[in-house]
Amino acid sequence: MTILVTGATGRVGRQVVDQLVSRRADVRVLVRDPSKARFPSEVAVVQGDMLDIDSLRRALAGVRTLFLLNAVAGDEFTQALIALNIARECGVERVVYLSVMHAERFVNVPHFAVKSGAERMIEQMGFSATILRPAYFIDNELMIKDVVVNHGVYPMPIGSKGVAMVDTRDIAEVAAIELIRRNEAAERLPVETINLVGPHTLTGPELASIWSDVLGRPVGYGGDDPGAFEQNLSGSMPKWMAYEMRLMAERYVSDGMVPEAGDVERLVGMLGRPLHAYRDFVAEVAG
Repeated sequence: MTILVTGATGRVGRQVVDQLVSRRADVRVLVRDPSKARFPSEVAVVQGDMLDIDSLRRALAGVRTLFLLNAVAGDEFTQALIALNIARECGVERVVYLSVMHAERFVNVPHFAVKSGAERMIEQMGFSATILRPAYFIDNELMIKDVVVNHGVYPMPIGSKGVAMVDTRDIAEVAAIELIRRNEAAERLPVETINLVGPHTLTGPELASIWSDVLGRPVGYGGDDPGAFEQNLSGSMPKWMAYEMRLMAERYVSDGMVPEAGDVERLVGMLGRPLHAYRDFVAEVAG
């Protein structure tokens, strides 16, 4: 009863593999460069990518459950649709898909719209699936750490509605729990959606305040201007991606990313422990 993990060398995927191995699951991964994978010896490695049909067929042969993770890319939607089609062709019926919170609402943001479309495809193709919808990753804050520490400004335009940032360790553990639950189920389970959030919903000024407390010196909030955020990002990533991040930030400012009633309690119940908090993350990276 093999589980295939895609995106296995990324921040979430690698932790999903580790979680599955610790639970003694039969794990296979699809990676572009096996020499850089460095997984435990019991993990089967297939070389290829999400647009290589032959490697997808090899990777999915004999698989019972698929963990589908597509990185943000210009062809992300094509990758997702091909992977799901090949999975069905290979007889895979059970899927855990890493989507994004508010995928159906933030449809002007390309990678949100992609994931909304993939969710619809999963349902219409009849997969037995868990849709995981994480909020903004806490770990993304590593990209702005130097700005905060060196310039005393929290630059991410979060706004005043608040975002319940989630730690990738919590995402990976919930994913592993759901993969094993579906993989070991005696019968097909219905489609289920789980919001993945952090324990606290924090505004832009509150995030800056946490950095200030931890660093012991003033950190100001840079404000709600997504245009300035895009301009800063465009020097370190493709311009289309910087623009996409701007669109996402605009929705944080206008709508926020706030958990639904019971989301936090549900996750705590699944994990049997508290969720990782933003303040603890800041203390780790600032230390």
